[in-house]
Amino acid sequence: MLFKSPAIVGVLVSVLSAEAAPTVTTPGSVPIVTNAASIASGLKMMPSVVDRFTKLLTDSGGNLLTGAALRQLTVFDFNNQPAGSNGGSILLATVDNFPILEELGISNAISLVEPCGLNIPHLHPRANEFLTVIEGILDTGFVQENGFNALVETQLGKYQGTVFPMGSMHYQQNPTCSPAAFVAALNNEDPGRSDIATSYWMLPSDVVDASLGFPHTIGGGNIDAWRAHLPANLAAGVDSCLQACGLKE
Repeated sequence: MLFKSPAIVGVLVSVLSAEAAPTVTTPGSVPIVTNAASIASGLKMMPSVVDRFTKLLTDSGGNLLTGAALRQLTVFDFNNQPAGSNGGSILLATVDNFPILEELGISNAISLVEPCGLNIPHLHPRANEFLTVIEGILDTGFVQENGFNALVETQLGKYQGTVFPMGSMHYQQNPTCSPAAFVAALNNEDPGRSDIATSYWMLPSDVVDASLGFPHTIGGGNIDAWRAHLPANLAAGVDSCLQACGLKE
């Protein structure tokens, strides 16, 4: 007897499909390489790309590494987000923690931004950045070099991206009450990061005071006009320099 009931056929197809489906397990976590900088330093001395990959990914007998040893050197686990950060966290894969990037000219970051969190204004001195939101909403903005005197602001939703040119001061902020996340690609394995506020307040206090109040160049031609408004130490320093250079009696 031949059964032709669509319902029975559907059940049989479902059962066969379930039996044929392969078992897939979630990949395990991967620790960050602790001596990555040392490994990368050795790779930098290799004369060719083939030599670098051979040194990094094979054992002393020239055999390709296997298992966890190979996985740690070829997989970067962004689940290793730093704990205890305020406003969110960010993990950047660079040559300092992922040595396979040596001489590849790329790096990557994933950031989790808490509600109302802010990735403070900063710049990357050696890389352009392409940032894409993968969850939530972010407000972003960047300031370019002198001559383009405008703040470029954007709001990004899920799977929307924008760019931050090399050296531009930029930020990301979550304006909502829900978490957000982004992934950022940079075109240098060592992009660097300078936090603007942190770097600025490392300057001498007199220089900070003067630049906040008077953002114009101060020199021999206008020191007298500014003298009453400048911190005493800075004014004295300018005077000493002018005298040493023979620009003032």
